[in-house]
Amino acid sequence: MQVDAWLLAEVITRLRRVLRASIRSEYPWESLPMARVELMQRLREEPGLRLNDLAARHRLASNTVSTLVQHLVTAGLVSRQPDPGDRRAVLLRLTAAGERMITDWQAAHQRRMASALAGLPEADQRAIQAVLPALSRLVDRLENG
Repeated sequence: MQVDAWLLAEVITRLRRVLRASIRSEYPWESLPMARVELMQRLREEPGLRLNDLAARHRLASNTVSTLVQHLVTAGLVSRQPDPGDRRAVLLRLTAAGERMITDWQAAHQRRMASALAGLPEADQRAIQAVLPALSRLVDRLENG
């Protein structure tokens, strides 16, 4: 079986766009742009990353990530801590405020998605649930090369 890669990419793009647009009614979107959300999500998954590691995982230039991180630090959402193994480097971690903000942001998305899923026929819900492991493996392949 051949998966329509273009259709898959289009559906995922539309899903991300709709989620971003719909969250505005529940969450103060302007205070947390998507690029910053993605960095915060990564720091939640992998606390203590160095700036260069964070940039590499997102395939972004270090100076771009540095600017985004500086905004997060200024907002009190991320802290920079000295790396005990390398005094020239810093480790990035979410602050308590950052943890709360990303938790609230994710909860708002979960509520929005759960509501939409509940409106689908049970067969569609089962199909979506069944495809999640395969989509997760697809993301892993795309992330790792």
